[in-house]
Amino acid sequence: MDDLGIAVVIEDDADVRNLLEGVLTQAGFEVHTAVDGRAGVEVVRSKQANVVTLDIGLPDIDGFEVLRRIRNFSNAYVVMLTGRTEEPDLLSALNAGADDYIAKPFRPRELRARVSAMMRRPRHEIAGEEPSTAHWGQPPAPPAPGDPGVLRHNGLQLNHRTRTVEVKGQPLGLTRSEFDLLHVLLKGGGAVCTRADLVRAVRGDFYDHDTYISEADERAVEVHVGNLRRKLKEDQLSPRWLQTVRGVGYRLAPRRPDDA
Repeated sequence: MDDLGIAVVIEDDADVRNLLEGVLTQAGFEVHTAVDGRAGVEVVRSKQANVVTLDIGLPDIDGFEVLRRIRNFSNAYVVMLTGRTEEPDLLSALNAGADDYIAKPFRPRELRARVSAMMRRPRHEIAGEEPSTAHWGQPPAPPAPGDPGVLRHNGLQLNHRTRTVEVKGQPLGLTRSEFDLLHVLLKGGGAVCTRADLVRAVRGDFYDHDTYISEADERAVEVHVGNLRRKLKEDQLSPRWLQTVRGVGYRLAPRRPDDA
């Protein structure tokens, strides 16, 4: 069994806590638990967790506040669990820095798949300042002409190799999920991407075409697309990059001749 690092379960329900502990232990983690939010923050800090499962409805402080505190010192993967799947909850969780969101009741296999998919992806978020600039003091080399890792559309440039995005030469700060969704839509070249297609883009290759896609999965994608549109400052009446295909999903907006 592989040693995947430290997992922390923050959950007040004993049955759910024991289930999560068992699933993560079998997956290869060293697991520690906490029954409330304040204790959970300290366990994540002291154990230097790699993965955290976090219940929203805790007895002392709610999961959103716990996540905010964790994000002050940790870049651990965080999966939030809740019995609610309303869009405001999804929006709050994802905006607070959660990597994933699972509605209760959940299947152990689903949780394990989500965690495995997350850990196979690049961990850092795409900030407005490019990662190589922040770490090495100099910008990355410009993409070579015809570089297949670079996609351009209506003044937007996405470099998959460096995981950077620019709009008319200005860097755009995106989360990992927002970057992956935009990458899939750009690669589609105008073909419609269903919500299920985009769920798989966010979850990673571990989610194949036979994997169950829940309503909460699709709502999470809608939240990510909404955040992406906000950052792109899309015109809702005349979008430059992302078009909604009602009842199906999304596609790339037509190319505009006035844009590079």
